[in-house]
Amino acid sequence: MVVVMAPEATQKDVDAVVELVRTAGGDAFVSRGVTRTIVGLVGDVDAFAALNLSHLRGVLDVVRISVPYKLVSREHHVDRTAVTVAGVPIGPDTLTVIAGPCAVETPSQTLAAALMAKAAGASLLRGGAFKPRTSPYAYQGLGESGLRILADVKAETGLPLVTEVIDPAGVELVAPYADMLQIGTRNMHNFALLQEVGAAGMPVLLKRGFGATIEEWLMAAEYIAQRGNLDIVLCERGIRTFETATRNTLDISAVPVVQRLSHLPVIVDPSHSGGRRDLVLPLTRAALAAGADGVMIDVHPDPGTALCDGDQALTRPEIAEVADAVARLSPLMGRLPARPVAEVRAGRGE
Repeated sequence: MVVVMAPEATQKDVDAVVELVRTAGGDAFVSRGVTRTIVGLVGDVDAFAALNLSHLRGVLDVVRISVPYKLVSREHHVDRTAVTVAGVPIGPDTLTVIAGPCAVETPSQTLAAALMAKAAGASLLRGGAFKPRTSPYAYQGLGESGLRILADVKAETGLPLVTEVIDPAGVELVAPYADMLQIGTRNMHNFALLQEVGAAGMPVLLKRGFGATIEEWLMAAEYIAQRGNLDIVLCERGIRTFETATRNTLDISAVPVVQRLSHLPVIVDPSHSGGRRDLVLPLTRAALAAGADGVMIDVHPDPGTALCDGDQALTRPEIAEVADAVARLSPLMGRLPARPVAEVRAGRGE
């Protein structure tokens, strides 16, 4: 059982919950996030139910759980939720395109890719300043100078920024630049990092580990949620199988399965899953038809010179085809394409 405290709850309110639970023979573990505090209860659930915890001062909700991922489960949160990133929604009513360069290389390359993404209808800009790679000799990103480039491009285009953080100590550095923190596939099991981004109080994009089961993926999301942050978007980016024809195998079934199990939004990365430029468009169509809440696309002005993942990066004509697919499939799926908040305000004459 989990007790969710109201934002205005005091320390005295939290202590009252803990004391009552322990009086009933149970134990209570307090997790404090930026915006909320959660008390996890261990013991006899039926005895806890008799305590009438929901009527205590400062208690927002009491959730009885039967799955290991308590807070992200749909079992006690029936309606699917939307996550808003700097005014851009990701959720069941919209189709959101996140696009940009896999890695920041130069200011001109990053700006050119961002302008291509925006012209194709992307409402969020992705770009990596830190690039954890399998090989220590591969391009590792520009670090903080890359973040400064992304900040300049964000100011130029108006696109909110999604960028990766790779270790707990880096959250403090990356957070001021980002609108959404990305956890890459190699860090899905980095529990210290998950807890740190949870405490940061910012939207988080959590990629599935390439060897992770769906339950392990949701449990990783639970680490973030346990710190009081439920603004989590899950990203299916392909899993490792025996197949060698593609970089990874896109688990398209993960989209409806996760949406049945969890209330969190689910998007798909068709670039990293296939690893080939010619597969991005058909995998995008498949993702949207399966009910994904959005897609994340690699874009580069000159993929032949890319320092990272050039084989999967789209150029202007190819990202335009993706934009056309989103425009055509959105009404069929009962959704609207998400737009940058600046464009929405401009359309209203603000």
